[in-house]
Amino acid sequence: MADGTLFTAFRFDVQLNVDNPQRFQLTNPLCEAAFAECDGLEMTMEPKTVREGGNNTQQIHLVGPVSYSSLTLKRGMTSNLDLWKWFSAAVTGEGRGVTATGLVIMRDGAGNPQVQFKLTGCLPIKLKAPALNAKDGLLAIEEMQIAYRQFTIEAG
Repeated sequence: MADGTLFTAFRFDVQLNVDNPQRFQLTNPLCEAAFAECDGLEMTMEPKTVREGGNNTQQIHLVGPVSYSSLTLKRGMTSNLDLWKWFSAAVTGEGRGVTATGLVIMRDGAGNPQVQFKLTGCLPIKLKAPALNAKDGLLAIEEMQIAYRQFTIEAG
Protein backbone atom coordinates (compact mmCIF):
# COMPACT_ATOMS: atom_id res chain seq x y z
CA MET A 1 0.00 0.00 0.00
CA ALA A 2 2.87 2.37 0.63
CA ASP A 3 3.69 2.20 -3.07
CA GLY A 4 0.39 3.89 -4.02
CA THR A 5 -1.02 0.89 -5.91
CA LEU A 6 -4.60 1.48 -7.02
CA PHE A 7 -7.23 -1.15 -6.28
CA THR A 8 -9.98 -2.37 -8.55
CA ALA A 9 -13.55 -2.25 -7.26
CA PHE A 10 -14.53 -5.74 -8.41
CA ARG A 11 -12.16 -7.87 -6.29
CA PHE A 12 -13.76 -7.99 -2.86
CA ASP A 13 -15.30 -10.34 -0.30
CA VAL A 14 -17.95 -9.58 2.30
CA GLN A 15 -18.32 -11.71 5.41
CA LEU A 16 -21.16 -11.37 7.89
CA ASN A 17 -20.93 -13.48 11.03
CA VAL A 18 -23.64 -13.86 13.68
CA ASP A 19 -22.77 -15.07 17.19
CA ASN A 20 -24.22 -18.51 17.86
CA PRO A 21 -25.63 -18.94 14.30
CA GLN A 22 -27.08 -22.42 15.00
CA ARG A 23 -29.61 -20.79 17.33
CA PHE A 24 -31.23 -19.16 14.28
CA GLN A 25 -30.53 -21.97 11.75
CA LEU A 26 -27.81 -19.85 10.11
CA THR A 27 -24.27 -20.56 8.92
CA ASN A 28 -21.19 -18.33 9.20
CA PRO A 29 -20.42 -16.45 7.09
CA LEU A 30 -23.98 -15.65 6.00
CA CYS A 31 -24.69 -16.53 2.34
CA GLU A 32 -21.15 -17.89 2.02
CA ALA A 33 -20.01 -14.27 1.56
CA ALA A 34 -21.26 -14.24 -2.04
CA PHE A 35 -22.21 -10.64 -2.83
CA ALA A 36 -22.03 -8.91 -6.21
CA GLU A 37 -22.20 -5.33 -4.90
CA CYS A 38 -21.22 -3.59 -1.67
CA ASP A 39 -21.81 0.12 -1.09
CA GLY A 40 -21.99 2.37 1.96
CA LEU A 41 -18.60 2.19 3.66
CA GLU A 42 -18.80 5.80 4.67
CA MET A 43 -18.19 7.87 7.79
CA THR A 44 -18.91 11.55 8.28
CA MET A 45 -17.73 13.80 11.08
CA GLU A 46 -19.98 16.74 11.85
CA PRO A 47 -17.76 19.53 13.20
CA LYS A 48 -18.92 21.81 15.97
CA THR A 49 -18.38 25.43 15.01
CA VAL A 50 -17.41 27.96 17.67
CA ARG A 51 -17.12 31.70 17.10
CA GLU A 52 -14.69 33.63 19.22
CA GLY A 53 -16.19 36.76 20.75
CA GLY A 54 -15.13 39.90 18.89
CA ASN A 55 -13.50 37.94 16.04
CA ASN A 56 -16.03 38.13 13.23
CA THR A 57 -13.73 36.92 10.44
CA GLN A 58 -12.85 33.45 11.74
CA GLN A 59 -14.49 30.41 13.22
CA ILE A 60 -13.05 27.48 15.12
CA HIS A 61 -14.01 23.92 14.14
CA LEU A 62 -13.99 21.25 16.84
CA VAL A 63 -14.37 17.53 16.33
CA GLY A 64 -18.03 16.55 16.52
CA PRO A 65 -19.96 13.28 16.37
CA VAL A 66 -19.22 10.72 13.68
CA SER A 67 -22.07 9.10 11.76
CA TYR A 68 -22.00 6.10 9.48
CA SER A 69 -23.91 5.30 6.31
CA SER A 70 -25.91 2.12 5.76
CA LEU A 71 -24.18 -0.75 4.01
CA THR A 72 -26.04 -1.96 0.92
CA LEU A 73 -25.35 -5.49 -0.27
CA LYS A 74 -26.68 -7.06 -3.47
CA ARG A 75 -26.43 -10.59 -4.72
CA GLY A 76 -28.03 -13.00 -7.13
CA MET A 77 -30.76 -14.78 -5.20
CA THR A 78 -30.15 -18.47 -4.49
CA SER A 79 -31.79 -21.09 -2.30
CA ASN A 80 -29.59 -19.91 0.61
CA LEU A 81 -31.99 -17.87 2.76
CA ASP A 82 -29.51 -16.77 5.47
CA LEU A 83 -30.21 -13.06 4.95
CA TRP A 84 -33.97 -13.61 5.28
CA LYS A 85 -33.53 -15.78 8.40
CA TRP A 86 -31.20 -13.20 10.00
CA PHE A 87 -33.63 -10.36 9.29
CA SER A 88 -36.51 -12.39 10.72
CA ALA A 89 -34.50 -13.31 13.83
CA ALA A 90 -33.41 -9.70 14.37
CA VAL A 91 -36.94 -8.27 14.33
CA THR A 92 -38.92 -10.94 16.18
CA GLY A 93 -38.90 -13.20 19.20
CA GLU A 94 -35.86 -14.38 21.10
CA GLY A 95 -33.34 -13.09 18.58
CA ARG A 96 -34.73 -9.56 18.53
CA GLY A 97 -31.85 -7.18 17.86
CA VAL A 98 -29.31 -9.91 17.04
CA THR A 99 -26.35 -8.24 15.37
CA ALA A 100 -23.45 -9.46 13.28
CA THR A 101 -19.87 -8.49 12.68
CA GLY A 102 -18.84 -7.67 9.14
CA LEU A 103 -15.64 -7.78 7.19
CA VAL A 104 -15.18 -6.29 3.71
CA ILE A 105 -11.91 -7.32 2.11
CA MET A 106 -10.47 -5.59 -0.97
CA ARG A 107 -8.10 -7.79 -2.97
CA ASP A 108 -5.41 -7.06 -5.52
CA GLY A 109 -5.24 -8.58 -9.01
CA ALA A 110 -3.62 -11.76 -7.65
CA GLY A 111 -6.38 -12.19 -5.05
CA ASN A 112 -4.27 -11.16 -2.05
CA PRO A 113 -6.07 -9.17 0.68
CA GLN A 114 -4.94 -5.54 0.65
CA VAL A 115 -7.43 -3.60 2.79
CA GLN A 116 -9.99 -4.74 5.35
CA PHE A 117 -12.99 -2.81 6.64
CA LYS A 118 -14.15 -4.25 9.98
CA LEU A 119 -17.76 -3.47 10.89
CA THR A 120 -19.28 -3.92 14.33
CA GLY A 121 -22.88 -3.99 15.49
CA CYS A 122 -24.37 -4.84 12.08
CA LEU A 123 -28.17 -4.82 12.18
CA PRO A 124 -30.32 -5.63 9.14
CA ILE A 125 -32.67 -2.71 8.42
CA LYS A 126 -34.03 -3.46 4.95
CA LEU A 127 -34.40 -6.56 2.84
CA LYS A 128 -35.68 -6.37 -0.70
CA ALA A 129 -36.80 -9.31 -2.81
CA PRO A 130 -35.90 -9.31 -6.50
CA ALA A 131 -38.20 -7.66 -9.01
CA LEU A 132 -40.03 -10.41 -10.87
CA ASN A 133 -40.57 -9.91 -14.57
CA ALA A 134 -41.05 -12.90 -16.89
CA LYS A 135 -40.36 -10.97 -20.10
CA ASP A 136 -36.87 -9.66 -19.25
CA GLY A 137 -35.08 -12.90 -18.36
CA LEU A 138 -32.68 -11.08 -16.01
CA LEU A 139 -30.93 -12.49 -12.96
CA ALA A 140 -32.97 -12.21 -9.73
CA ILE A 141 -31.09 -9.79 -7.43
CA GLU A 142 -31.89 -9.45 -3.73
CA GLU A 143 -30.76 -6.43 -1.72
CA MET A 144 -30.08 -5.91 1.98
CA GLN A 145 -29.29 -2.74 3.88
CA ILE A 146 -27.40 -2.95 7.14
CA ALA A 147 -26.87 -0.32 9.81
CA TYR A 148 -23.54 -0.65 11.59
CA ARG A 149 -22.24 0.88 14.80
CA GLN A 150 -18.71 1.57 13.60
CA PHE A 151 -16.06 0.50 11.11
CA THR A 152 -12.30 0.51 11.14
CA ILE A 153 -9.91 0.09 8.25
CA GLU A 154 -6.58 -1.69 8.23
CA ALA A 155 -4.07 -3.15 5.82
CA GLY A 156 -4.80 -6.68 4.62
